[in-house]
Amino acid sequence: MKKLFYSLFGFFFRICRSFPVRRNRVSLVSPHKGGNHDSLMEICDYLNSKGGFEIIFISSSQLDFDSRHILASIGQIFNFFIMKAMMLATSEYVFLNDNFMPMANLRFSEQTVVTQLWHAEGAFKKFGLMTDLPEDIRTRQQQCSDRLTYVICSSKNVVPVYSKAFGVLEKQVLPLGSARVDYLLREHNTDALRHELEFRHPGCVGKKLILYAPTFRDDPYDDREILSHISPGLFSKELGNEYALLVKLHPQVHNGGTPESAIDVTNYDIADLTLLCDLLITDYSSVCMNFALLNKPCIFFAFDLDKYERERSFCFGYEDYVPGPIVKNFDELIEAIKNPQTADNMQRFREFNFDYFDCDNTKRIVERIISANP
Repeated sequence: MKKLFYSLFGFFFRICRSFPVRRNRVSLVSPHKGGNHDSLMEICDYLNSKGGFEIIFISSSQLDFDSRHILASIGQIFNFFIMKAMMLATSEYVFLNDNFMPMANLRFSEQTVVTQLWHAEGAFKKFGLMTDLPEDIRTRQQQCSDRLTYVICSSKNVVPVYSKAFGVLEKQVLPLGSARVDYLLREHNTDALRHELEFRHPGCVGKKLILYAPTFRDDPYDDREILSHISPGLFSKELGNEYALLVKLHPQVHNGGTPESAIDVTNYDIADLTLLCDLLITDYSSVCMNFALLNKPCIFFAFDLDKYERERSFCFGYEDYVPGPIVKNFDELIEAIKNPQTADNMQRFREFNFDYFDCDNTKRIVERIISANP
C-alpha cells in the first residue's frame, strides 16, 4: 500500500512540475512528528518574522483518515495527493525533518533547494544508510537522499557521519547548528510550564523530575519489553519522597502503556520536558544531546547493550562516549540516582556535538540556504 501511495504522489508531482516554481514558496515536510518546537517550526517562525514567504506544511499525518467518513477522507486524499504535490513541486525551498519516502519518485526543478534538517543533534547511534536495511528500503532511502541539496548538522565533527548516513558528499553537509536548539537556549517561563505539568499530574508537586526516555528497538517484541526493565514501585519506595518518575516512549515503541506508579508524558513535547526535568535516564536515544546541551545530568540504562551493539551499534564507542554513568539493571539505576556523579566527559561531549551555543542556529541556516540563494 505504501508503494502505491508513493507512486500516486509521484504521479501528481510530475504533472505539477509543468507549473513554474513560485518564488519564496517554502514547503516544510514533516514525516517525523517533531513536536511544537522542532526545527521546522523554528524555520517557520523565523520566516514569518521576516515576511514575504508563502509557507506550506506537508505531513504524513494528513493521510490519517477515518474510513467511516468517506467524504472527509476523499477531501484529505485530494488535498494530499494533488494540492500538496502541486505545492511541493512549485516550491523554491523545501525543508524536511526526516526521510520523506515519496521523494524517491520525485524530480525537483533545478531552481528548488531541498534541505534535510533532521530531528536530532550530533552523532550517537547509527542511523539512515549506516544501518543494516533491507535492500529495497536502502535503495529508496538513497534515492531520497539524491534529491537533497544540503543536509544540516550541529557540528563540523559529525559531518562525515551525516555524509554516510544520508549518502551525500561531505560538501553538502553544512554544520550550521540545529534550528530546534534555539528554543532550548532561549529564556522561558519554566514556572508556567511546571504549573501546567503539576496541574495535570499532581504527583509531580514539590518533587524533582526524572525523565525516562528510551529509544525504540528494531524488533517490536523488544519494544514491548522495554518497560519491563523498570520498577516504578521500587522507584517510589526508594526515591518517591524526592523524585517523580516521568516516562516518555518513542513514537515507534508499541507498548501496552506506562505503569500506574509512573507518570506518562509520551504526548508531551520533548523540548518542554528537557527544560523541566532535572535528570534524564535513557539508553541509546539522542535526547541525551539536548540534556547535555543544557548541562543536565544523564544516566544511561543500557540493560541490552550487547544485543543493541550487535544489531544497530553506534557511531563511536558507547562506553567511552556517553556523558554519564552506564547501568545495566534497575538496582544499579537506583544507586546511580542516589549517589550522583559528575560526568568527566560532559564538556567534551557537548563541544564535540555542538559548534554553537547561541540562539542563532535558525538565522544561520536561513541566511545560508535562502539568503545565499536569491
